[in-house]
Amino acid sequence: MAAGQIRIGIVGAGQITQKRHLPGFQAIPGVKVVGVCNRRRESSARVAREWDIPKIYESWESLVEDDAIDAVVIGTWPYLHCPITLAALDAGKHVLTQARMAMNAREAQRMLDRSREARHLAAMIVPSPLGLAGDRFVKRLIDGGLLGSLREVHVHGLSDQWASRTTPLHWRQITRYSGFNMLNLGILHETALRWTPPPVQVLARAAITIPARTDPETGKKARVGSPDSVQVFTTHEDESIGVYRLSGVVRHNLGTSIELYGSRGTILYDLETDTIQVGRLNQPLRPVAIPEAERGAWQVEADFIAAIRGERPVTRTDFLTGARYMQFTEAVARSSRSQGPVNLPLSEFSSPDE
Repeated sequence: MAAGQIRIGIVGAGQITQKRHLPGFQAIPGVKVVGVCNRRRESSARVAREWDIPKIYESWESLVEDDAIDAVVIGTWPYLHCPITLAALDAGKHVLTQARMAMNAREAQRMLDRSREARHLAAMIVPSPLGLAGDRFVKRLIDGGLLGSLREVHVHGLSDQWASRTTPLHWRQITRYSGFNMLNLGILHETALRWTPPPVQVLARAAITIPARTDPETGKKARVGSPDSVQVFTTHEDESIGVYRLSGVVRHNLGTSIELYGSRGTILYDLETDTIQVGRLNQPLRPVAIPEAERGAWQVEADFIAAIRGERPVTRTDFLTGARYMQFTEAVARSSRSQGPVNLPLSEFSSPDE
């Protein structure tokens, strides 16, 4: 690093990068975004101009290979997460990649394995923003015994994002860009894993309700490759069970939430409003405020830089957690195709914990 300064290169400066990462990094002393590479040179130039980034690159490979870069932030679609991560780690760069870690479990495993071979480098995934505000509070309630023994987990992600047939095709619905990722399954599962044991089996049904949409780039109809409706039953390590209900094509009763039902109590978390209700044995549900001292917030950029500087390890979200949710996502896809249960961890991979 040049005189203690951490020099960052951005590959893929889309909405989340410009809304969160660029202002986040620019606010940290001793950190400078020195290069950017987008899909098109014109957009690279625009971002560089707007954010005072001194260099644009013609390809992500040239950015990764540049000795003037210490850390690579990957803001691309999932199809590039694995190759850029592997190349960056091979080049001795720290890596922060967008969520939806990879296209599939095999790519995620390769990323995890390579990161373990380069433990001196920070390897981090942008965490699910859902539930960050109440994470510590919910953990304290659970650790304090409010739930008792966990019995059921209900995960809801219902929207009307793609309810209309006239809504154009989105890149998330194109398999060659998204792989096995579907709706916000991975993001919600990552959030649920903060409070629940991991699943050991899934049984799923996924459907593409509207099979073709207009591709905005070509103006022509194109096949939808990713499900717009996903229903999953899970069995967890502690023998609790779960129900995941996700859809982008429903018009009413929308929302995103995680509900935890135990032998002694209940926790309902509305992830869109960060409001929590709890119910204790023989008592009705009631709203509870997240204590300010425990309220979490987005601190992705600060966490990444702290990991690079050796101030604290990556905990939210490390590649191990990403590998777990990618195996879950792929298991859901496999179960839907076979119409049978799929066990976790997937048999052809070593357990992510090993």
